[in-house]
Amino acid sequence: MTAKYMLLAGASCLFAAPALAQDTPPPATAASIDQTAPEQPTEGEDVVVLGFGQSRQVQTVTSADLERLTPGTSPLKAVAKLPGVNFQSADAFGAYEWSTRISLRGFNQNQLGFTLDGVPLGDMSYGNVNGLHISRAILSENIASTTVAQGAGALGTASTSNLGGTLQFVSRAPSDTADLVASGTYGSDQTYRAFVRAESGDLGGGLKGYLSYGFLKTDKWKGVGEQRQHQANAKVVKEVGEHGKITAFLNFSDRRENDYQDLSLDIIRRRGLNNDNISNDYPLALQLAQIAQNQAARAASATAALPYPGVGLAFPAGIGTLDDVYYDAAGLRRDWLGGVTFEAQLLPQLSIVSTSYIHRNKGQGSWITPYQPTPAGAPDVDGTPITGGSALSFRTTEYRIMRAGNFTNAALELGANRFEVGAWYESNAFDQARRFYGMADGTTPNRRALDYQENPFFTQWAGNYDTETLQYHVADTLQLGRLTINAGWKGMRVENKANLLTGVLVAGKIESKDWFLPQAGAVFALGGGAELFASYTENMRAFVSGTAGPFGTTQVGFDAIRSRIKPETSKTAEGGVRLRAGGLQLSAVGYYIDFNDRLLTFQNGSGIQGNPPTLNNAGGVESYGGEVSAFYRVVQPLSLFASYSYNKATYQDDVVNAAGTVLTATAGKTVVDTPEHMAKGEIVYDDSRFFGRVGADYMAKRYFTYLNDQSIGARVLVDASIGVRFGENMGFFRGFALEGSVTNLTDKKYVSTIGSNGYTASGDNQTLLAGAPRQFFVTLRRGF
Repeated sequence: MTAKYMLLAGASCLFAAPALAQDTPPPATAASIDQTAPEQPTEGEDVVVLGFGQSRQVQTVTSADLERLTPGTSPLKAVAKLPGVNFQSADAFGAYEWSTRISLRGFNQNQLGFTLDGVPLGDMSYGNVNGLHISRAILSENIASTTVAQGAGALGTASTSNLGGTLQFVSRAPSDTADLVASGTYGSDQTYRAFVRAESGDLGGGLKGYLSYGFLKTDKWKGVGEQRQHQANAKVVKEVGEHGKITAFLNFSDRRENDYQDLSLDIIRRRGLNNDNISNDYPLALQLAQIAQNQAARAASATAALPYPGVGLAFPAGIGTLDDVYYDAAGLRRDWLGGVTFEAQLLPQLSIVSTSYIHRNKGQGSWITPYQPTPAGAPDVDGTPITGGSALSFRTTEYRIMRAGNFTNAALELGANRFEVGAWYESNAFDQARRFYGMADGTTPNRRALDYQENPFFTQWAGNYDTETLQYHVADTLQLGRLTINAGWKGMRVENKANLLTGVLVAGKIESKDWFLPQAGAVFALGGGAELFASYTENMRAFVSGTAGPFGTTQVGFDAIRSRIKPETSKTAEGGVRLRAGGLQLSAVGYYIDFNDRLLTFQNGSGIQGNPPTLNNAGGVESYGGEVSAFYRVVQPLSLFASYSYNKATYQDDVVNAAGTVLTATAGKTVVDTPEHMAKGEIVYDDSRFFGRVGADYMAKRYFTYLNDQSIGARVLVDASIGVRFGENMGFFRGFALEGSVTNLTDKKYVSTIGSNGYTASGDNQTLLAGAPRQFFVTLRRGF
């Protein structure tokens, strides 16, 4: 570990240590020091909290929501029922990362902020350069709550991408009693899921912790391949003195998944939604690549000799283009995430929370591509030369992240005021490379997509990127009887440096900086459980390193945009009303968003070709809409939840070049992947012995071109589960529960994810993924 990371890891000790033994009131938690933090329900409560007391649109779902879903399901799928949340995935669990997308009010995933116990997860996009996906960061069984802020995240959120809202995940605390919690799941497509958590209980002196392990293996629901993951989470809490606490955690994940084939509308019309990679037919994949190279040779010269004369120039019947089917593709990610949090009361009125963390990642995204042949003599897996070469090669995008940081927050209570100040610093060293590995001719492949590759024959490009982030915030919450006012600001500076090691990409530096981003809000209690709320927020999204941002072009292209490209910014105003009466919770909100300097990325060619995208500031976006949500406990065992959202998001400007020439006439067009209408509903029954759930999710039409000439139609999805818990008189089975669940109950045939390979101005694009069909699962649990 470098001296810089050692300094970061020790910084929080300096803040917290002096006060651990003082006889003062309990310290603030990481959530409570945020002046707009949502109320956190007690773990296991069967409620959805609609943000009462907050000046923003906020909802929290608890661990009970995840427990109703198939074990291993992403917590993102649990919040999909909330208003304004657009969630998509091509698998039943919502955890297949290439396909998983979540957006809020028209802001896509890389414009949102994500944290776990306050630790930044970056923007959680595929090929993440500054974090990791929540499905790798923690096992879903160890999540206590998930809080969604649809409009804007709180000032203290450790994120430089939260233009349009945040998702804050909170892990469960260790139990006071020793216990063994476990579950086993079996289901469609040879799905096996196992989970176990060993709770130490209180060992004395407030020392307690848990160690848990989870394993998932499932075959793809179409085509050939599998998705599997090993995960381990450990957490230890130690009370120090009268009112101090130290929490340490360490999380590990090793995820490997074969990809599904990206689709276009043309491919769907010709080959159907079940079209997929031909991972069980290596000879056919070689044949298609050979035919394509024959076609390229003949296109270059009508008299040229064909490199593979034995296969001719025509694809086999049913294959229209080289992009119809590829041989195989996969995503591999290995992560370690650890940290220490110190909480203390420095004075009776002054509390502090400080967390230091470190994250290490190794990743590889692979495509076995027909667009780059393997030359004769290229090294094989063991380094020996491949004789004769091949029409295929193994293309990877490789990632390494080493980041560490600290965020510290302090709160001071002075009469009616609660003053807060906080700071976040992170240093991130990120490496990224595009490499090609040799594939051999023959009937079987010499490399497996689920293995990390060695001995490349060609490195197209490689670079390392250093990102330094500094963010601070200042806030005050003022209590004036029935009126609560909060106001403050945050500032940030993110410096990105690119160092080109080899290839044709970029070297250089770019910075995002704004030291004053204000936020203000108010809540007024009307009485009778009703309240009015309103807020205004300004935010900025910093540039990212790697090929996902300004560095993902040529040096000439970067030099041309570096002086004129601007970070994206947003101004969000919202207001609404909430009501709580008996078993009823209601929330209604309206909002307006002024989004400026939007960065549009135009995909050039099919994704497998790896062409540099085109990045432009595309002017502004105007968004406005409304959201309504309701939770009603009819009687103690029976509860209902429903939400509806309307969003109108349109581009305000055309895309123009430096000379002012219109490149794409986007003004007035609807923002891609932004349905105007979404409606969700859920019915839950739980009488402590029998339990069941059924939920429905409606999403309107979505465009996947900037000119709105291509779209995916509306769809309705239904999930359901039913189960029984065994009571005290069940002998050996006491404390167990048996549950059956089904996803996509009506077996809807539909396109789930759009934008997997980015967006084009117009026309069809291979950027769609089919949703999973109906699937069944059965689970035996103990200790939940």
